[in-house]
Amino acid sequence: MGDDDASKALSEARDDVARFLMSYKFAIDTTMAKVNILNEEFRYVHDHNPIEHVSSRLKSPTSIMEKARRRNCSLDLGDIRATILDIAGIRITCSFVSDVYTIRDMLSGHEDIRVTEVKDYVGTPKPNGYRSLHLLVETPVRMSDRTEQVPVEIQIRTIAMDFWASLEHKIYYKYAKDVPRDLLDELREAAETANRLDVTMERLHNEVRELGGPTEDRLPGPEELRSLPVAEDLLRALTHRVRGADG
Repeated sequence: MGDDDASKALSEARDDVARFLMSYKFAIDTTMAKVNILNEEFRYVHDHNPIEHVSSRLKSPTSIMEKARRRNCSLDLGDIRATILDIAGIRITCSFVSDVYTIRDMLSGHEDIRVTEVKDYVGTPKPNGYRSLHLLVETPVRMSDRTEQVPVEIQIRTIAMDFWASLEHKIYYKYAKDVPRDLLDELREAAETANRLDVTMERLHNEVRELGGPTEDRLPGPEELRSLPVAEDLLRALTHRVRGADG
């Protein structure tokens, strides 16, 4: 192969990888849009919003290659797509355990989201104490020349579960996965403590709601926003700009 052919092949490979990763980025964007719509709806029209925080991440090419090697997967993009299903990831944090399942049901019922796998580590925690609900979904990504069904892993957990998972990850990283036995035992106990906190806080929350206590402040809706008093200076400035644009 000559230098020109090698350069062309390398350029085409880079384009293929960029397009490959782009499809996952678009899958994250479209799924995040659906989650954000739910978030906004609950903020405006419901007395409790199950979504506390949402984040996303796209695996780097280096991370993808390392995982492919660990799984004895070839570096063919088709094989990687079929083998590594968490290239695109979204994490949703909520206040209470019941919120985890509420969010699961809402996302599962969306017409553009097909759930392909559910791993319920909330109902059945891992032996180390890890709790989280994992949804593997597929969402259509419409490219210029085709539509692809792209997998996205969605993790849903409470704030306490998320804090524990973050701490556990840091400990495993610090000890290069060779964590001392006594520390593992403490981590499991901490997971149980976090779960007891989740249960207690949700019980208290439900008791307050049943007693008719104060609920979360609801944001003003569109009609209420239109009726809000507008500062005179702001109104004059806007009027001046509109007249200037007409002139």
